[in-house]
Amino acid sequence: MSTTTETAHPRGAGAAAKLIFASSLGNALEFYEILVYGYFAVVIAKVFFPTADQTVSLLVTLGSFGISFLARPVGAIFLGDYGDRKGRKNALTLSILLMTIGTGLMTIMPSYNAVGIAAPILVLCARLLQGFSVGGEFASSTAFLVEHRPDRAGFFGSWQWSSQGLAGLIATGLGVLLTTTMTADDLQAWGWRIPFAIGLLIGPLGYYIRSHMDETPAFTDHAPAQAPLRELFTDQWDRLLLTIGVVAASTGSQYILVYMPTYAIRELHLPSTLAFTAAVVAAALQTVAVPFAGLFVDRVGQSRVMMAAAALFALTAFPAFVILDAHPSLAVLMAMVCWITLLKSFFSGALPSLMAKIFPVQTRVTGMALSYNISVPLFGGFAPLIAASLIQLTGSKLSPSFYLIGTALVSLAALIGLRAKMRV
Repeated sequence: MSTTTETAHPRGAGAAAKLIFASSLGNALEFYEILVYGYFAVVIAKVFFPTADQTVSLLVTLGSFGISFLARPVGAIFLGDYGDRKGRKNALTLSILLMTIGTGLMTIMPSYNAVGIAAPILVLCARLLQGFSVGGEFASSTAFLVEHRPDRAGFFGSWQWSSQGLAGLIATGLGVLLTTTMTADDLQAWGWRIPFAIGLLIGPLGYYIRSHMDETPAFTDHAPAQAPLRELFTDQWDRLLLTIGVVAASTGSQYILVYMPTYAIRELHLPSTLAFTAAVVAAALQTVAVPFAGLFVDRVGQSRVMMAAAALFALTAFPAFVILDAHPSLAVLMAMVCWITLLKSFFSGALPSLMAKIFPVQTRVTGMALSYNISVPLFGGFAPLIAASLIQLTGSKLSPSFYLIGTALVSLAALIGLRAKMRV
């Protein structure tokens, strides 16, 4: 298996900060937009998907949230192959350009009252473009980070999720600000557009910074694969399948956390300000905890940390929901989401560097892009819809915990398989 070169890595705090900022900005924008759509699902349901039954309207909105993830594997195939043949830098600049266009479309999207059935159709088109654009974002930016600093792959790779935590902090902070300072009518009429407009400002900055970064030493020192996708499916299909399973706990827990403000409002009948406040605290925790998890991973190895986190997910998810259901308050909600966030921070903090280790340089972006963007739609994108549907089907507010347990067990089994196969 090919390994990254150890030459020409950027050194010093300034170079490290520039590398992390350039690589993580698109990932942060991607997750920011996802969070804004998920957190404002109740409002977006009324604006674009109005029905007589509010539950049906919300389920349709959450379904449109998940459908954008179906475009991710297509984007992963195109942008992953592009990143392995033309370079990580080229893939990063293209992905953030497409992402910015999708965010811009959501910002100016006309409502159902203005254009009728065209409104939800246009929303789906924008979501599909965003899904396609982010198909190669995580893999290209992870490869860019890890290949520039393979000596500290765990720490540098972990910033992928720290940037997501920061994006979540901004998104949830805006949720608290808007829901406390605006009337419900104003929020539905135009206030929901503000977070999308703020996200739109990030794209041009990210494109400029990325276009002025150097390509990774690992890519320039290796002859690019002529057909990385074919090589992946013929020689590395088992790695691909196991990595899909490994990602399950990370993406499942992430999008259950996205669903938690909606869960708190609809199922626990807590005020929206309390629901968003808990989400703010959880996002702040992820922002701070993930880099420390990355430092820890560089010392003890990825798979050990991830297996321990997955086991704790499986053991504690159900009791956490039981306690929250019995004592629906801000304090208990914050404790519950912070616990899930802490486990997710350790699991996800180790994930990028582990994935980079699994695939050789010539197929690294394609392998990471496909495994990540197959797993995210399967286990993450529809998690809010599945959680809400489970509650409707079972009548139990505890049923989202079953989803967390299931994804944790899938990842645990995949990690055991990888340790047996590759001794990671």
